[in-house]
This record gives sequence, structure tokens and C-alpha cells, in this order.
Amino acid sequence: MSPQAIQAISLTLQLACISTLILLIIATPLAWWLSQTESRLRPAIGALVTLPLVLPPTVLGFYILVLLGPQGWIGQVTQSLGLGLLSFSMSGLVIGSVIFSLPFAVQPIQYAFEAIGRRPMEVAYTLGAKPLDAFFTVALPLAKPGLLTATVLSFAHTVGEFGVVLMIGGNIPGETRVVSTQIFGHVEAMEYREAHILSAGMVIFSFMVLIALARLKKHSSRVMS
Repeated sequence: MSPQAIQAISLTLQLACISTLILLIIATPLAWWLSQTESRLRPAIGALVTLPLVLPPTVLGFYILVLLGPQGWIGQVTQSLGLGLLSFSMSGLVIGSVIFSLPFAVQPIQYAFEAIGRRPMEVAYTLGAKPLDAFFTVALPLAKPGLLTATVLSFAHTVGEFGVVLMIGGNIPGETRVVSTQIFGHVEAMEYREAHILSAGMVIFSFMVLIALARLKKHSSRVMS
């Protein structure tokens, strides 16, 4: 395996780890709110979270690129803070990955919270627990299968991104070139042997992810029963 491929794998894992951590921090309270609220905004917020599932990655990547650009409001803020533009950088890739993978983190956690029902929380309240204490000591432990599923899906989805990554980060060696864009570069250069090696690795990785999800689903079914 070439040094460029190893570098691309390293950047991909770094991107996936950072994005997954941020996603869990954002998705957990958002999923809790969606599972508990009766607000009229719930359908709109739920649709907004789910939007990356139906939008073409290039469309989503284009609008994120515009927001991060010199005329976008995020780009203007970062420039005014002396941070420069985040497009075609690792930070921009993280922002795009978090937005693109958000439904893969929110939905499993939301379904886990909804499966718990209100009874355990009501019991905790009657025993004197405050809402925040009940959330961390009752809701989160019971939703552990959903959290694990969200972690696996978010990580795997980030590893396999292509359209959004290419639109926001381009294909800069050592900075934004991840595995998917590395494969694209090999194919463009007709370097099929190198493309086969990385592609086979992605197939094996995806297969392992599916096995892990099946085991998590089986384990959660046993816990719920």
C-alpha cells in the first residue's frame, strides 16, 4: 500500500472519529427533544434532520460550500474572527460530515428513547429525581443500544462519504484527500490495482459494520424482552 493511501486512511479515520463524537453530542439532546416534545415545530425539525437522507450529496455539499465560502454567513464569521475560510480544509470536512450524517445519529437514538416510554422517567420523578438526573441515570442507560447503533452508523457513514467530501474539501493530498476521493483519483488515473486494494478494504469494512449492527439489534431485542 502506498504512502498516499495510508495517509488517506489516516485522514479518513481522523475525520470519522471527530465527526462521530460531535454527532453524539448534538444528536443525543436533539433526539430526546424529538422523542418527548409535542411542539408544532417537531415535524419541521424532524424533516430538517432527515433531509440529508433524500438530498443528493452534491446538492448538500454545494450549499454547505456556499455557506463556508467568502459570501456565506459562516465564511464571513470565520473571516471576521481571523480564522479564514473553512472550505477545502479539514474543519470544513468535519462540518459537512456532521450535517450529512446527522440523521444516522439522531434516528437510532430517537427510536431508542421512544421505545423506553414515559413510565421509567415518571417513576424516577416520583422518587425525587430531577429531570437532568433522571435523563442521565435512567434514559441514557436504557437507550444504550440506540447510542451504540448511532455511533457505528455515524462512523461508517462518514468513512464512506464521497459527494459531500469532494464538494467541500476537494481532493487535496494530506489535507482533505480521504479514502473515497483517493479511490476516485486512482480510477481517474487508471490505477486500477490501487483502486481495487482500497475498494476491497471498504467492502470488508462495510461488511463488518453490517455484522456489528445485526449483533447490536439482536442484543437490544434480548434486553427489551
